[in-house]
Amino acid sequence: MHLDCFKEVKQLTEMLVRVPSIVKTSGETDCAKTIYEWYAELPYFKENPEKLQLVQTIDDEIERYIVLAQVEGTKGDSKKAVIMMGHLDTVEIDDFGYYKKYAFNPDILPSKLKKLNISEEVNEDIASGEYMFGRGVLDMKSGIAGHMYLIKYFSEHREELNGHLISLATCDEEDNSNGVITALKVLREMKEKDGLGYIAAINADYSTPYHEKDDNLYVYFGTVGKLLPTFFCTGRETHVGQAFGGLDPNLLVAELTRLISLNPDLCDKAHGEVTNPPISLKQSDLKEKYSVQTATAAYSYYNFFKYSMSPKDVMDKLKPVAEEAFTNVIEYVNKRRKKFYEMTNCTYTKLPWHKRVYTWEEFYNELVAIRGEKFKTSLLSFAKELNEKHPDMDLREFSVRIVEEAWEWAVDKSPAIIIFFSSTYFARIEVTGETEKEKTLLDSVKESIALLQNEVENTIVTKMFYPYISDISFMNLSDDVPSMKALELNMPAWGTKYFHNVEDILSISVPVVTIGTYGKDGHMMTERVHMKHSFETTPNLAYLTVKKLLK
Repeated sequence: MHLDCFKEVKQLTEMLVRVPSIVKTSGETDCAKTIYEWYAELPYFKENPEKLQLVQTIDDEIERYIVLAQVEGTKGDSKKAVIMMGHLDTVEIDDFGYYKKYAFNPDILPSKLKKLNISEEVNEDIASGEYMFGRGVLDMKSGIAGHMYLIKYFSEHREELNGHLISLATCDEEDNSNGVITALKVLREMKEKDGLGYIAAINADYSTPYHEKDDNLYVYFGTVGKLLPTFFCTGRETHVGQAFGGLDPNLLVAELTRLISLNPDLCDKAHGEVTNPPISLKQSDLKEKYSVQTATAAYSYYNFFKYSMSPKDVMDKLKPVAEEAFTNVIEYVNKRRKKFYEMTNCTYTKLPWHKRVYTWEEFYNELVAIRGEKFKTSLLSFAKELNEKHPDMDLREFSVRIVEEAWEWAVDKSPAIIIFFSSTYFARIEVTGETEKEKTLLDSVKESIALLQNEVENTIVTKMFYPYISDISFMNLSDDVPSMKALELNMPAWGTKYFHNVEDILSISVPVVTIGTYGKDGHMMTERVHMKHSFETTPNLAYLTVKKLLK
């Protein structure tokens, strides 16, 4: 059976795109309520209102919501449940510049972009009429629209399901994932209350071509993991009139970026696939205003994708890189210091410092050994007070502030690098077929692809590891629990502003697949979704997969 869903999924996508839902704005609530109200008008949810939930996120800095819609099949009495998931928030629209007011208008935006003559490819896609443009249209409101359609369909054809189908629309995916973290608790409560047995999660996030001539459609089992290793670098301040009298921490940061950013040797490999290399996301010193004194400290952080590595593995891999960076900077400064002293007829002496690199765990434990319980109590109080006074402080900045405060307790103030994790942890997930759940999902998806392929012009290709960050990282955990300890011990914000609830994740613990929308230029002003693939092929593939999982 082929669902005639194009028109309705297109209409739903347009409806959602027209609701601005930039992360950390009230628009997230507006979009969640739009989805909730649409579901609430369906006859099934009028008769079964308890199956529809609008839930406010827990321990969040702003008011926002997630939406869960559940359909119970009548084909049998199975308690098996499949979760379909996607996020309703978008990134900001600063990149649109003068055309911001058209960012959420799929009807007008293409004509405005055409005037800019951005590229031949964009112009061709506009002229083809095959794409819908707009912020969030690809990432990923078209995916949520497809799930909304399927919930409606199955609510009207419950006899096709032997089990439960749940659609989850989350907020805050583009920042700290408070939406899915809240959803885990709700799903756990549903499991305990209704005796549900979760067997799979289907993510609707997007995919894009790998190169200009790539016309394949992609389905991904599992997902890439992500960490944000952060480097707090302390130097020795000096006056600009005594340039070689100190050590500029910005040099340490610069060398770290040179060694880490875009370094293929730091890529992770698994199942014949390779992650993108780490890349710099920020580097800054801690000077708050201009002065002729060099900075005392600086920091940098880097996106780090992983397929097989645990948090401990990542820390073990990056500490030697930091040591190399430190050594290189000392040698670099000594070389220039020597040349300058010779030019000025001064007696040359080497810098008194040597490489000094800690993980946060090592640095924290050293301070506890020296300062005792007073340090532990004081730092915890500082973190709690900082979070209470500034609940909206960015998690990365918050983490740096904790490390900066801890540095004040250090006895040895010679230059050092402290490595830690400072952002939401996205777990890697492998789906290899080793468990019965994994085998069932793999077979169901591959059989569904075989059924649909003859109706689709483009080849549907399966790959391991969804290559972008998404909320499906919270649906399972391929790292063992002991190896996760390195995350807790090397995360300064742990327990005050951040906590990765492994118990909630393990209570759900399902294999994941991304059967998502298809388009180009996610997070760019030319963001666009291919309508036929996303409004017809993707919902049909998800439909077939759900039917096989809940047969």
